[in-house]
Amino acid sequence: MKKGLARILFYLTLIATAVFVLSGYGYQWGIWELGTGFTLLRYGVYASIGLLAIQTVFLFLIKETGIKIKSMILVGFLLSLSVTSTGLYWQYKAQSVPPIHDITTDLESPPEFVAMVRLRQDAPNPPEYAGEESAAAQREAYPQIQPLMLNTPKEEVIDEIVNLIAGRGWEMVAINRQEGRVEATEKLAWFGFKDDVVFRITETNGGSRIDMRSKSRIGRSDIGVNADRIDSFLNDLRNRLE
Repeated sequence: MKKGLARILFYLTLIATAVFVLSGYGYQWGIWELGTGFTLLRYGVYASIGLLAIQTVFLFLIKETGIKIKSMILVGFLLSLSVTSTGLYWQYKAQSVPPIHDITTDLESPPEFVAMVRLRQDAPNPPEYAGEESAAAQREAYPQIQPLMLNTPKEEVIDEIVNLIAGRGWEMVAINRQEGRVEATEKLAWFGFKDDVVFRITETNGGSRIDMRSKSRIGRSDIGVNADRIDSFLNDLRNRLE
């Protein structure tokens, strides 16, 4: 009885985990539409929450069972816990940040996409800046997003930005040294979403000012991804050049 139930729970867990993981890759591979991907993702999480509850109870009832049954229940428990915690984390993240997708260090004069415009022709989110509503939401949610000031020559800053982009595996789109502009794209692993970034490097009396803008091609909310990207990149740039 226990062995049969343990096997059923284990296989159901594998199915729920596969649905959750493939929800994103299926969209990226063109198997189904984005709406279907999000629906599969939700059902994968819901199923994992239910299975996790059952497996938690079952773990207290298998003290005298064999190692095979215990192993199946434990592996299933860990898989369900992983899917559940991931789903709940992203839900919390989505609710804790504003529904915006265009983040910049300069809200008064955001760096403009130039070479990127042709690549965003079919994107639901246009290359133009999202506007004052987005700026107001950013000011409240991400006050730490500010220009980076360095005592480093412009050319050296551009070189290091290019190196960091290559190190992150982003696609380089354009480098215009005269204008002090660098454009690149990051493709996210799971759903394959593409987010575009543009850097504007301006000479100052003591060195350079670096502005960065990061914008999603699709989706109303980026769940904080663009702000995190700017934070991470500019911190790495600062650490390398200071």
